[in-house]
Amino acid sequence: MRRTSFARWPCSIARTLDLLGDAWTPLVLREAFYGFRRFDEFQRELGIARNTLTERLRRLVEEGLLEKTPYQTEPVRHDYVLTEKGRDFFGVLVAMSAWGDRWLAEDDGPPITFHHDACDHDTHAEVVCAHCREPLTSGDTRMLMGPGFPGRLARRPEVRRRFAG
Repeated sequence: MRRTSFARWPCSIARTLDLLGDAWTPLVLREAFYGFRRFDEFQRELGIARNTLTERLRRLVEEGLLEKTPYQTEPVRHDYVLTEKGRDFFGVLVAMSAWGDRWLAEDDGPPITFHHDACDHDTHAEVVCAHCREPLTSGDTRMLMGPGFPGRLARRPEVRRRFAG
């Protein structure tokens, strides 16, 4: 059974979820941020089936989040290195971690702490307005159609209701 593709939906959340596909993909990216680069390292750390890992790495390379660079020729073996697009995914993982720390952490506290080397403090992610730097909350933020929203969909009554403010 084939899953529904969200790749062409006019929503960056849906498109991102389409790229991720499943829980393994962000975990592979998480391991890349820990510094793992080789297939066997990812497989060992995650305990993921080799065929599943092969598919996830292929997709991340195809989508431009990882780059394959050979480190051995006989047999050919590759490192999987984060690209700029891949490194930019860090904020997504940190935001997911902050939500999980708040709602899913045990009584002992968060299982992982982020340390910001630039200021030498432990920290957590916050989503703030790029203009005023105040936190973005669902209570004081709304979603509007952006310049890339398809005009043919913008005219539909159910879409207009969604964005009616």
